[in-house]
Amino acid sequence: MTEPAPPVRRWPLIPTLLVLAAVAVMIALGVWQLQRKGDKEALIALFQRNMAMSSMVAYPELPPVADAFLYRKSSIVCLEPVRWDPRSGTDQKGRAGIRMIADCRTGAEGPGVLVDVGIGDDFTPPKWTGGTVQGTIVPGPEQPTVMERLMGKAAPARAMLIADAPAPGLRASAVPSAEDTPNNHLAYAFQWFFFALVALIIYVLAVRRRLQA
Repeated sequence: MTEPAPPVRRWPLIPTLLVLAAVAVMIALGVWQLQRKGDKEALIALFQRNMAMSSMVAYPELPPVADAFLYRKSSIVCLEPVRWDPRSGTDQKGRAGIRMIADCRTGAEGPGVLVDVGIGDDFTPPKWTGGTVQGTIVPGPEQPTVMERLMGKAAPARAMLIADAPAPGLRASAVPSAEDTPNNHLAYAFQWFFFALVALIIYVLAVRRRLQA
């Protein structure tokens, strides 16, 4: 009497489909990061052109601020600083200190304008009561996080004006450069592609070991 043939082991269908779906998602995320890399490079080029312009634009008081306004010269009239937000920063010579950011009232209503009036050596706000401020429009210190953007809970980010001439007793703040705009999307793309490759290799090795057992 012949013995029954051992059952033929086959690749598991459902786990394989799940792994392939996960790999496809990771590859899609990598391709999306490559697209984001191109968009960010175009944005940096726009900021560089803006920095080269000497003409002034009207300050966009209401967020969100269009990219065409960032790193352009502008001016505002601060009726009075209603709140101070000291933060770490550097002056134009690279010396570290405390950046004095005033939330300025520019009219009876509205969100006001953030103005960086200079760098101090401590957290004591300057004795500055407002006036006409000319400077450079830059992204504000409070930008939405990636998770807030993905979840649709990101509030419109306010811009900020960095004063050309500091308030009395302060040093002029350094103006961020367009080159400081982060562009890590190529590294993120490689990470997603690497994760997809590793996941596929691990799954293939695991299934082959199971089939050969």
